[in-house]
Amino acid sequence: MTRRQKTSADLSAQIAAAIRDAIVSGELIVDARLPSEAELSAQFGVSRPTVREALKRLAAQSLIRTQRGATGGAFVNRLSYAEAYRQQITTSTLLLSMNEVDFETACEARYTMERACAPLAATRREAEHLARMHSEIARQQEPDLTDSDFCASDVAFHRALVDAAMNPVLSYQLAGAVEAMQPLMNMITFKAPYRETLIALHMRIADAMERQDANRVVACLDDLQSETMALSRKAMAQRASLPRT
Repeated sequence: MTRRQKTSADLSAQIAAAIRDAIVSGELIVDARLPSEAELSAQFGVSRPTVREALKRLAAQSLIRTQRGATGGAFVNRLSYAEAYRQQITTSTLLLSMNEVDFETACEARYTMERACAPLAATRREAEHLARMHSEIARQQEPDLTDSDFCASDVAFHRALVDAAMNPVLSYQLAGAVEAMQPLMNMITFKAPYRETLIALHMRIADAMERQDANRVVACLDDLQSETMALSRKAMAQRASLPRT
């Protein structure tokens, strides 16, 4: 068996991983300046283009930033909550769209976490959260609403529920679970009478939130998970029965 030569892509990925590990461990702190390309090239025994590719990988993950000029270079980035939130959604969406995680597994995870969020959300919800939920319910009842817009409204409704827990860590964790499912839900499409069923469940959830009835919210989320999975299975079965072209 021959040993495969490592390509520059392999090496740049390894270098990026080593630097990322140093950032995560705290060995490289926020705003710290990384060694120059020449220094990193000598340290890892690779060419400067390979180092440059590794730095590009880290910049794409918002782990570092580059500055030009005499005092420039590559610096450890201060990752904001908003940036991390967007990355969470992007990564989760890619995992689902590339079939790395199947729909039912993602659906199960989403509703499990959302149910865990419900007691806090029901207790801490404010008028703003209830208003957002009712606004989305009204939008979902519009007769000319497209499937894509209905799914976007569904996401916004659940974001309001999650945000009502007033816990940014939960909001972050659920960002991927809730929002990443939208493209697949668009494929399934919520057509009547499914819309009517889902809207009715949304109304029950909003009412339970208004009454601060956490148990009722959890029960409604149970029903919503069952309906969503049943809709998914039916849609997939219909797609499988279509003649292949």
